[in-house]
Amino acid sequence: MDALLTALADPARWRLVGLLAERPRSVGVLAQLAGARQPQTTKHLQTLERVGVVTSQRTGQRRVYALRPGPLRELAAALGRLADTADRADGPRATFDEHGISLRAERLAATDSGWADGRSFAFHRSLAAGPEPVWRQLTEPDLLAHWWTPDDLRVSELVFEARPGGRIVQEYCDAEDADGSGQVVGRAEGVVDDVHPGERLAYRLSPLLPDGGLAFTAHVDLRLRPSDTGTDLDVHWRLADSTVESADFVAGIELGFGQSLDRLAATLAAPLATDSHDTESTNTRSAK
Repeated sequence: MDALLTALADPARWRLVGLLAERPRSVGVLAQLAGARQPQTTKHLQTLERVGVVTSQRTGQRRVYALRPGPLRELAAALGRLADTADRADGPRATFDEHGISLRAERLAATDSGWADGRSFAFHRSLAAGPEPVWRQLTEPDLLAHWWTPDDLRVSELVFEARPGGRIVQEYCDAEDADGSGQVVGRAEGVVDDVHPGERLAYRLSPLLPDGGLAFTAHVDLRLRPSDTGTDLDVHWRLADSTVESADFVAGIELGFGQSLDRLAATLAAPLATDSHDTESTNTRSAK
C-alpha cells in the first residue's frame, strides 16, 4: 500500500492512470496525450507496473498498457475505512469539532479582564459506589490520577492535600506520551477550602498561563449524597479573576471536566477495581 501511494503521488503518473482508466493505450500515445517525452513516460509506466496498478503487453512494435482496477479498489476501500473511523458520531473527531466551536466562541467573548467572572458550570453524575469509595477517588492522589483529566491527557504530577488550606497541584501531558519525553501540556495550582468527608469538598483551582500567571480562579464545590444505587455527585464551578488569555481554558471546562467525571463513573462501575480497593482499605484499617 505504501509503494502504491508513493507511485500515485506523482502528478505525471496520476495523469497516466487517468488516461489508462479510459482505455488501454500505447506508450507513444500516452506520451503525446500527457505532453511528455516518451522515455520519461516509459519510466513512469514501469513504476506503475511494479506496484501492480498497470499491466502491459507487446503488440508488434508497440507496448500497450492497461489499468488494473483491483489495487485502486483496495486503496479506495482502505481510505473509506479511515474516513469512517474518523467520522464516527461518538468518536474523537466529534469531540474535536465540539471543542473547536467552543474555542471560537470563547475567544470572541474574551475582550477584557474579568470577561468570564461569574460564569458557572454544573455537573451531575450518579455513581455506582457508596460515598466512602467515591470520597477516596476525589481526594487520594493515586486514585485521582486515573480519572482527573480529559480523555486525551494524563496526569504527570499530582498533589492533593485533602484538608482545609491543603495544596493542590495538577500537571498533565498528552495521554500518548508514555515515557514522559514530551512537553507539559498544562499545569494548575490551587488550595482546598472545605472538607467534610463523604459529604462535601470545596477547593480553588487556577490553570497557569505560559508566563506563570493565573488564567482564572475556579471555585469548585463537590457534594455527595447517598442514593439507592450508590452516590449522587453534584459539582458546581464558578469562575473569577478571568484574564483575556484564559479563553482557551474556559472553552475546555464543560467538555474536559465532563470527560473526567465520565472516567470516574467508569472507574467506580468496574466491580473488580472497586472491590479490590475496598478490600485493601478494610485490611489496612483492621491492621491498625
